[in-house]
Amino acid sequence: MKNPFHIFRIKREERWLALAAFLLITVLNALCIYKYFDKFTQITNNYHDLFVKNFHISGFDPITYTVVSHWDTGYNIYRHPLLAFFMYVPNQLNQGMMMLTGINLVQFIVAAILIFCSFYAFIFFYRILREIVALQRIDATILTVFFYSFSYILVSSIVPDHFILSMFMLILTLYVAGKKMQRNHPFTKWQTILFFFITAGISLNNGVKVFLANLFVNGKKFWRPANLILAVIIPSALIWVGARMEWNHFEKSKYQHRQEVKAQKDFILRANIYKNYLDTVSATDSAEIAAGFQQLMKKRIHDKYVSDHQKPWNLHTGKPINKTEFGQWTDISTPRWATLVENFFGEPIQLHRDHLLQDTLTKRPVIVEYRWIGSYVVEAIIILMFILGICFARRSRFFWMAFSFFAFDVFIHIILGFGINEVYIMGAHYLFIIPLAIAYLVRRLRKEGIGIARVVLSLIAVYLYIYNITLLTQYILE
Repeated sequence: MKNPFHIFRIKREERWLALAAFLLITVLNALCIYKYFDKFTQITNNYHDLFVKNFHISGFDPITYTVVSHWDTGYNIYRHPLLAFFMYVPNQLNQGMMMLTGINLVQFIVAAILIFCSFYAFIFFYRILREIVALQRIDATILTVFFYSFSYILVSSIVPDHFILSMFMLILTLYVAGKKMQRNHPFTKWQTILFFFITAGISLNNGVKVFLANLFVNGKKFWRPANLILAVIIPSALIWVGARMEWNHFEKSKYQHRQEVKAQKDFILRANIYKNYLDTVSATDSAEIAAGFQQLMKKRIHDKYVSDHQKPWNLHTGKPINKTEFGQWTDISTPRWATLVENFFGEPIQLHRDHLLQDTLTKRPVIVEYRWIGSYVVEAIIILMFILGICFARRSRFFWMAFSFFAFDVFIHIILGFGINEVYIMGAHYLFIIPLAIAYLVRRLRKEGIGIARVVLSLIAVYLYIYNITLLTQYILE
């Protein structure tokens, strides 16, 4: 049987490119470690507060730092059902390092995971362009380097969130699926199940993309009852039931405790308000006192409602479809066109100088515009090449498989509005479709055209690296 880990071996033609990528990713991670080293090496009884109160890079959450420091199901279980369990071994390694060194080395352990995932996502994307799209070496190199010049690919590579892990699994899924298409081999049930549990375990919505890969690779065989039941329905049911069991076992008691604590605080607060109210009124009639107190409480509740709705965490959250458990994650009021220009294709590719890497839940407005018209010109050139690439890729089944991944993200983020107020942090889930589409454009160009395309893509990549890394470094070293 072929060694499955052979896929991680760096090929001869990839070595210099791989070295450059590794050095870039490692240096950026070193900068992030440097920024928080003094605070995050502390050993404490409350890691959640330590990391959440001090880590501030865009809207990314430092939950992984918390889980690797003190193991718990700290992630949202329904969105990341197995991620805490994937972090158990890193947590145990960190526990051992704490005992040996007396400090918390969580940043170094998480950085190693981020570097691995980002590095191999880079390698597998290059292989997609070389082996599946069949680009020349120079074009595959330019487009892969171009892809990693995007701002939120660089940022996702250094923050302790799940996005670069997801991108690694999605690109690996595309690469394996593409090779299977070339060889006319099906996605086997056990392979689909394995990819699904890892990908969906990291981020549940991305598990759908494994099923899409199975559909495009297997074609009509996807609809066979054995494949549907064993590779799709049962794994989906298992991960959902597992998430419910996980919530009941780990989270339910903590949730109930939080509700009890909140109710107790509200009771004490209400009692204190009532006591102070009695000291300020001259009325003696109990009914009159009760009515006056009710009016006071109604005013306080209204004032708090108005105050809360002026705060960014509320003000920047759009109107949901409904208030159900999952309906509350949607958004039907945030403007779509401005979001597409500034946040879906804008910020993830080139950072905005204003409100640089701020969080919409604190200071950053939902929509931020670029200061310079040139930023929109760069974005327009990239999107134009992307659209042309789609036209040239229209006969490629592999491309439409990758595009189905992108279409799914458009559906949940732009149409349903899930996470739309900070959709740019999801960029690692879908940005690879841009250079992939452009690859099909480049492949079809003739000698003169391909020379122009290489120059344009190289210049944009150089500009984006200088622009994004300068701003990112500036933010980190502040």
